[in-house]
Amino acid sequence: MAKKYTLKKFNETGLIETKVDETRFSIDYRNILNSSQFEAVSAVKGNYLLIAGAGTGKTRTLVYRVARLIELGYPPESILLLTFTRKASKEMLNRAAMLLDSRCTKINGGTFHSFANLTLRKYGKLAGIDPSFTILDQSDSEDAINLIRGQINIDAIKKRFPKKSTIFKIISLSKNTDTRIEDIVEVSFPHFLEFADKIVDIAKVYEAYKRKNSMLDYDDLLIYLLRFLQNENQGAKALLSKIRFVMVDEYQDTNYLQAEIVKSLTKYNANCMVVGDDSQSIYSFRGANFKNIIEFPNYFPNTTIIKLEENYRSTQTILDMANFIINSAVEKYPKNLFTRKTSDNLPAIISATNENMQSRFVVNRILELREEGVKLEDIAVLFRSSFHSFDLEIELNKANIPYIKVGGMKFMESAHVKDLLAFMRVTANPRDLISWYRILMLHEGIGPKKAQAILGYIESNAFSFDKHTELPVPAKMYDKIINLFEIIKTAKNKSKSPAEKAEYLYNYYDPLFKSAYDDFNKRKKDIETFINISQNYKSIDSFLADMALEPPQDSVSDLEPGNNEDEFLTLTTIHSAKGLEWHTVFLIHAMEGFFPSSQASESTEALEEERRLMYVTVTRAEEHLYVCYPMHIFDRYSGFTIAKPSRFIQGIGEDIAEEWLLDEE
Repeated sequence: MAKKYTLKKFNETGLIETKVDETRFSIDYRNILNSSQFEAVSAVKGNYLLIAGAGTGKTRTLVYRVARLIELGYPPESILLLTFTRKASKEMLNRAAMLLDSRCTKINGGTFHSFANLTLRKYGKLAGIDPSFTILDQSDSEDAINLIRGQINIDAIKKRFPKKSTIFKIISLSKNTDTRIEDIVEVSFPHFLEFADKIVDIAKVYEAYKRKNSMLDYDDLLIYLLRFLQNENQGAKALLSKIRFVMVDEYQDTNYLQAEIVKSLTKYNANCMVVGDDSQSIYSFRGANFKNIIEFPNYFPNTTIIKLEENYRSTQTILDMANFIINSAVEKYPKNLFTRKTSDNLPAIISATNENMQSRFVVNRILELREEGVKLEDIAVLFRSSFHSFDLEIELNKANIPYIKVGGMKFMESAHVKDLLAFMRVTANPRDLISWYRILMLHEGIGPKKAQAILGYIESNAFSFDKHTELPVPAKMYDKIINLFEIIKTAKNKSKSPAEKAEYLYNYYDPLFKSAYDDFNKRKKDIETFINISQNYKSIDSFLADMALEPPQDSVSDLEPGNNEDEFLTLTTIHSAKGLEWHTVFLIHAMEGFFPSSQASESTEALEEERRLMYVTVTRAEEHLYVCYPMHIFDRYSGFTIAKPSRFIQGIGEDIAEEWLLDEE
């Protein structure tokens, strides 16, 4: 007997289209989430722009959407979640797994750069590169540029020539913003305009050097990924057909390349949700493009805009000030932050006679808060630029208040860690001349000229460690260099794990390490950390990739020894404070010329970004907010000058903030 069949319509994502029965889910999404969050979480097909105001639970929303998509029956590997830090990605996947089950940890999640790294390792040949490429971090890239820069006869120019870091920044901005190098120089570095052609030449040599030696810098990872996705080869089609849903966190921070990557990822399955807050777009100096989030609906057809406006962090009085500041923005998605947290404490605008009085006020108020039961770790002092806190740091030391200033030496920027990493890298890629140069310069008796000569020898011998007939070194150094070659050759042995390589190479490096650094005892803790981390890896390539893309942040040797305080006050620039929150926040130097900075007055775009910086500052505070400025500030050219409060806080009504004037007792 023949069976009867019925036809049911499939939707664009491949599932049978039926009305969703909320009772079938293990999570009560509708009642756990607020109405805007639920609208975002229950969205399936199509393109969505989620405008998530500060403190409105965007991470929570993304986590619940991941869980709901999986409960709907979508395979975890069909979901791609892109973030800006590995920490954010891991936190979301772990929270989703705790919420639902372990399937949530199997989705494709990570940073743009880590996703690019994994994709290019898998499809490298189709992307036109060697899959065993080495990743250059920023300092490596600057060192490569410095070698190329050194080939220019700078002495003959008899004028100030840009440093390696400036040249790298220009080249990187050019790539991330899709702008000609000449235009970057003209706008941001006009004093170097006469050298624009030389910078272009350096950039060309730098690109050729990387191609020849199978190296990619951070920008290249995005460039090669984008090219691969835009190609119609079988590898790209296979990857894109598997990805049904793309979610992007902090979309306001994306640059030109990242926005183009998102477009390319969604060209087969047009299901894209980006989450961000246009009012917190503050990283243009890194190449982030404010227009990406503003113009998202123009590039993604039939975009639905959802706004999260209920704040779970700050009191309504603080949000009223934030709303006041951002309402004057020239270009924005209008929103009005609100909360159920009430308070009688209005934000305070503090006018101090001078900078030192501003510092003493902050110190005294911190001591009072401490006595009121507010922990130091729940208090932060924010500033527009790092040097703004120098006077305050003196007063904090006088009052014996321990503090951490965000922006100290990072683990991977420590010279001794970079040394050992250089040894590891040449075992993985003998063509890494930058790492070779660093290793050679560690040896007594080898200067830049001898190091360059040895590099030429290594390169001309096709990186073979067996022929040493014409080694260009004095006889007394011959055995030393031959020994180095033997060490590298042995460490290249594929059977050695990353940890075994690290231990083996450290035994060779140890006497060089002790000779190079007087404080080697303190620095040794970082070396131990490095070796411990290497034990978590089976592959040298994955270890080196993680060290370049997601390295540990804090250097042990940079921390103050002997301080056993359990808690610390936080001093931080506003850029470093984004995404964080404290019970009490102080902003210092909220005055014209400092905030907004004097340079920002040159363009509307720069002033608008400064306004967004002020909004970010205000929304870091949970309970108390103090915005301080000195009325007289020392100017090195004219002596003391009268200062005006920042334009962003001028005109605030008494119902939004109370103004205090500090007098000497």
